[in-house]
Amino acid sequence: MRLLTGDRPTGRLHLGHYVGSLQNRVKLQDKYETYLLVADLHMLTTKLDKTDIQAVLDNARGMVLDNLACGIDPAKVTIYLQSAVQEVYELNLICEMLVTVNRLSRLPSLKDMARAAHIEKMPFGLLGYPVLQAADILLPKADVVPVGKDNAAHVEITREIAGRFNGLYGEVFPIPELLLGEVPTLVGTDGKQKMSKSLDNAIFLSDEQPAVEKKVRSMFTDPNRIRADIPGTVEGNPVFTYHDTFNDDRAEVDDLKERYRKGTVGDTEVKAKLSAALARFLAPIRERYARFQNDPGLVDRILLEGTERMREVAKATMKEVRSAMGIGSAWNRLRKAAERRAKKT
Repeated sequence: MRLLTGDRPTGRLHLGHYVGSLQNRVKLQDKYETYLLVADLHMLTTKLDKTDIQAVLDNARGMVLDNLACGIDPAKVTIYLQSAVQEVYELNLICEMLVTVNRLSRLPSLKDMARAAHIEKMPFGLLGYPVLQAADILLPKADVVPVGKDNAAHVEITREIAGRFNGLYGEVFPIPELLLGEVPTLVGTDGKQKMSKSLDNAIFLSDEQPAVEKKVRSMFTDPNRIRADIPGTVEGNPVFTYHDTFNDDRAEVDDLKERYRKGTVGDTEVKAKLSAALARFLAPIRERYARFQNDPGLVDRILLEGTERMREVAKATMKEVRSAMGIGSAWNRLRKAAERRAKKT
């Protein structure tokens, strides 16, 4: 069975990405034939500046390296650049004919995306974001798509498009199943919003330890606790959220929580131990970074080879699509008629 997942190449991946998708992605690669999409066409829906487009390759390389460092095995996973697969554009056009504007307009997530990108008027491309996603999913004939509940509606659009295509032209596409999971949201170091590069509240997987320690020292804790001897609140405290998520020493976490509630430990110690816990968590990731960076051409080879593999898959799928629909038959008949006339003369 095939699985499709991916990310937009807008920058390096961070701890929020790891918690939300990367750790699950690493597990799933052993269960499914996995296709990992570098979604640079999707990036255009909210980042259309030429500078953003010119940064795609460097961002894609960084994304691939981040995935490899987290444990993605390129021997098991096909990693490819979306814009380099020409069949994506063709299938996207066909998918657009199989869904209504009203159906897309009912998706609240699109308005949320526009608001987050400070877009006042909805572009047609952003309205069609789920349609392009459908093309991405259907092109490799993915059987499953891992999503959180907030993105389940997008995959439902794909299911509807696949079902309508099959009803009109015959069984070509599997109806993809949603691999639903609770996608955890990691609060940023500011303690206010989820971790995001654009909000400057992220700890990146590629950060060196001094950078991590600096960011941890700046983290918000209990705002009502102005001295170490004042009992503090653990629940909702970002530093303890990170301890719960990344600290493998549960006894240490329990001890810190108990002392924090009693007012017998200061933020400095709690943060120092969080920095140490993050160092242990990131150690194998950093080891893989170092190993992969010793081969400067590795990431490019993975992208090139993965994209070529995906191109072959895409060609086979579109050959089926065209045959089922009869697209190209008019041109073929026209060409054959011209050939017959040429033979008579």
